[in-house]
Amino acid sequence: MEIYENAFKISHNDGCKNDITVVNYSPEYKLLWDNFVSTSKNGIFLLYRDYMEYHSDRFHDHSLLFFKNGKLVGLMPANINNNRLSSHEGLTFGGIISDNEMKTPIMMEIFEKMIVHCREEGFTELLYKTVPYIYHQIPAEEDLYVLFRHNAELTCRNIISSIHMPLNVTYTKERQRTIKKAKNNNIVVKQSFDFKTFMKILEEVLRERHGARPVHRVNEIIRLSERFPDNIKLFASFKEDSMLAGSIIFESKNVAHAQYAADSNKGWDLGALDLVFDYLISEYYKNKKFFDFGGSTENNGQVLNDGLLRHKEGFGARAVMHDFYKLAI
Repeated sequence: MEIYENAFKISHNDGCKNDITVVNYSPEYKLLWDNFVSTSKNGIFLLYRDYMEYHSDRFHDHSLLFFKNGKLVGLMPANINNNRLSSHEGLTFGGIISDNEMKTPIMMEIFEKMIVHCREEGFTELLYKTVPYIYHQIPAEEDLYVLFRHNAELTCRNIISSIHMPLNVTYTKERQRTIKKAKNNNIVVKQSFDFKTFMKILEEVLRERHGARPVHRVNEIIRLSERFPDNIKLFASFKEDSMLAGSIIFESKNVAHAQYAADSNKGWDLGALDLVFDYLISEYYKNKKFFDFGGSTENNGQVLNDGLLRHKEGFGARAVMHDFYKLAI
């Protein structure tokens, strides 16, 4: 072991360091950006420019491309928020997107250059969203080490509840009962394209139960589903022709993510939403690596919604961390 470690140190110190060039995104880079995302080890369809720009009127984009010796080696979807550079606030995930060639020393160079760029632009902070490991094609946590090296502050830790699908998990008795109840009431689940009806149910639920509203407007989710029909899908439960519950799934290579889920009052009484999840977990997405229910925390992770978490864990989901960092410039 000692011989190996010494040999490694010699090899490590023998490397040749080359400068990273930082370039602000502009439309001329769209094809290059999208192609890089498609072959990256930690990027998903949310990072394609046609998705990112559906709400471009709400954010001052300041996305970055990183080149090493003229070759693109990393991307960072970002926007300006006052005097801060932030991982794009219109996206769930952000951080440095890289390909299979990314190594820790290169990531260290990228951060050094990004910090210099932030200083030149007058930014005083970098707000950084990580990409949870379940969305990685291969390990891609070089950025976490570099954040640590730069003394970045962990400002938010969200629990996203995910099922590792190969485990063939067992539901709790409560979830089994509600699913059985839905089946006994002749409720059926199928893929639907009636986003308008589902979004109406969702908006009513969020308003009445939580005093909130969806991130996406109905016309936005319809337009996005038309742009990305293989990635954005609606599954709903019906009694005869009446939609009772549903979930909009954001599908990537490894993960089926429940972006939205809601049931009407009648659907709640009949277990209609649980039947949707059962169909997705046991049938439609049974060959995925992960089924992700999304977060159950509020106030930057300081408040845990116990009831929501218990419902997700009743299907066999367990905790994956989604971390946010702040780096002083």
